[in-house]
Formats: sequence, structure tokens, C-alpha cells
Amino acid sequence: MDTRNEIREFLTSRRAKLKAADVGLPDYGTRRVPGLRREEVAVLAGVSAPYYTRLERGDLAGASDSVLDALARALQLDDAERAHLFDLARNAHPVGPPPRRRPAKHGIRPSVQQLLDAMTGAAAHIGNERLDIVAANALGHALFPEMFDGQERPNAARFVFLDPRARSFYRDWDRIARDVVATLRSSAGRNPYDRELTDLVGELSTRSEEFRQHWAKHDVRFHISGVKQFHHSHVGDLQLNYERLDLVFDADLTIFAYTADPGTRSAEALALLGSLAATRAAETALPAP
Repeated sequence: MDTRNEIREFLTSRRAKLKAADVGLPDYGTRRVPGLRREEVAVLAGVSAPYYTRLERGDLAGASDSVLDALARALQLDDAERAHLFDLARNAHPVGPPPRRRPAKHGIRPSVQQLLDAMTGAAAHIGNERLDIVAANALGHALFPEMFDGQERPNAARFVFLDPRARSFYRDWDRIARDVVATLRSSAGRNPYDRELTDLVGELSTRSEEFRQHWAKHDVRFHISGVKQFHHSHVGDLQLNYERLDLVFDADLTIFAYTADPGTRSAEALALLGSLAATRAAETALPAP
């Protein structure tokens, strides 16, 4: 990833989203492009216009945390955008040689799988920063049957953008698609030397016009909690709460758990899905006659 270009595109895209009225500045003159002028951002950040221009061109050499904070406030960045800016600044001028690329994790420790299996009332799976699904419990497999269908290494981004079934499975596919791209953008800012992530982005950009369009917007976000709506082929519509649980020992792995509000139709459907998964697992475990 060309970090200087990423910085330039990110700052330019954030500036383009703001209007003078949004930041309390008078709106005068014809604007050739949408958003604030560089000089206006410089005023808001308390730096000179030439200095901000240098920053926006991707040169963050020597930019202190206080300058980055001022820039984040001027551009009204949210927490995810602010973290992304700091990641880009850190990786633009790393101290010492580039970090050694760690081997990609495609499995988990047995004790973590035991934890997943103990979560019988929640559908759960573990993903890495590339959105590879490295493990799941029985209900997690049952909730995402198409994503696991015949895949040696399922990947949520590939499923969303390259599998036609995803559009009917996710009732709010457009939002899911935006969230997936924004999550990968955040990961790319933290890990610009991750070759597998770079290859994944290249593959999706080549094969999906919608992915390319979303990627070009430079949006980022934290995928922490919320509500997702599914249309499951076996139990119908589901509205599930999801929570992200980071694994401290395995810093690049995350548990995603899906639950339903008690007493709802979604809770009944999720329970039915769990029963079907348990029955299937029991049948599989029976010795052959």
C-alpha cells in the first residue's frame, strides 16, 4: 500500500465531506470542488496553509500527536477515522526497518474452540483482520451455511461481494457491503505490509465494481456492535444483535457473537436453528452401520 497516497486520498475525501456552514465559517466565492478549501482546514487546525498542504500531500514527517489531534478536530473525524489517521501517520514514517510480516493465522488454540463450543445459545465465529473466518461453533455454521458452503477458508468479504446468495441472505446488503469495505480499510491502515490483505483487496477490486466504488471513498469504521437482519433459507427472517469480543492473547483475532432478544420470533428461529445443528451433529457422530 502506498501510504503517502492513502494519506492524500483520505484527507482529501474527509475535507470534501464538510461544508463551510458545518464548521461555522462564512461561505463565500465559487467553489471549484465540493467541501472546504485547504486554507479553511488550516485555519481550523491552527496551522499554516502551506503546512497543511504538505500534510495533505502525504508528508506527515514530524507531525506531532497534537497536530494530528487538531487535524482530526478540524475535519470532524469520528473515533474510527481518527485512529485511521494516526495509523497512516505511524506507517508513513516507521521507526527502523519495516516490520517483519507475521505468518497469517488460519487456526485457533483448542481452548478457544472449547469456548466457542460452550456458547450454545449464541451463533459465534472467529475472524481475523482480513475477515477470514478461522473457526465457528455449531450454531455459527448453521447461521451462515452459504458462507461455509464448500469453502476451505471462508472469507466474509468474498462472500458479500462475490457470492450472489449474499444479497438475499443479508436483508440490508448495501449497509453490510459498506461496513465490510470500511473494516478492510481500517485493517489496511494498521497493517500496510499484510500481503494477504493486499491480495484480497486486489481480487475484490478486480471482480466487483461495487467494491471498487466503496473502496475509493476511503471510509473507515469500527465493527464493534449493532443489529443485523438476515433471511435464512431454513428459518426465515432473523434480527440479531452482534458483539465483537477481542482475544487479548491473539491480538489479530476477534469473536463475533450473534444473539436474539428474548421472547421474539428471532429468538425462536435461532433456537430452532440450534436444534437443527445439534441434530445434524449427532447424526454425523453416529458410527456407520
